[in-house]
Amino acid sequence: MSVIKFLSSKTFLKQLAIAVVAVIILTFLLMKWLNISTNHGEFETVPDLAGKSISVAEIELNNNNLVMQIQDSANYNPDYPKFSVIEQDPAAGTKVKENRKIYITLNPSGYRKMLVPDLTEKTLRQALPTLEAVGFQLGNRTYVDNIGKDVVLKMLHKGKEIHADTRLPKMSKIDLVLGNGNRPGMSSEQDSLAPIDAEDNIPADLD
Repeated sequence: MSVIKFLSSKTFLKQLAIAVVAVIILTFLLMKWLNISTNHGEFETVPDLAGKSISVAEIELNNNNLVMQIQDSANYNPDYPKFSVIEQDPAAGTKVKENRKIYITLNPSGYRKMLVPDLTEKTLRQALPTLEAVGFQLGNRTYVDNIGKDVVLKMLHKGKEIHADTRLPKMSKIDLVLGNGNRPGMSSEQDSLAPIDAEDNIPADLD
């Protein structure tokens, strides 16, 4: 039998029809399986987790068929409670598939510790931007007799002297002891040489 006669025969056309029907059925079943396995068209809404504790965040994510994934803690944010969520990805309100991982970043327990810069022998004008660049704040300024006007002589934190090898939490206040431009003892000498009011020199029995 020639090829042309076979292709036009009822046997071939019957087998072809069966094959086409089989492909259609298999395609239909495959699409159904994909819809069931991937929940096609079904989405979950990502809840707002900002400011919530780990336990509360986990409960809310579980209720929405989502999975919590904790990332490394970021810089401390004083506007949020310790160990609460300060960032999340995807953002709240986003529509995602079930079992999608939601990445959250937690607020640390406090500011990380930074190395105190060496400010001794620097002027106040030099010391202030150096402190701010590292993340510290300028506290109280105390002036003592020293010929170096506005020169840093000591650094203090909560009343205790600190040095350049000290580590303190970021945003700590550092007090500075500065020179007032006078040579040591000059202030007391000026007080002793201050003019005496004439009225203060009048004996009591002459009043």
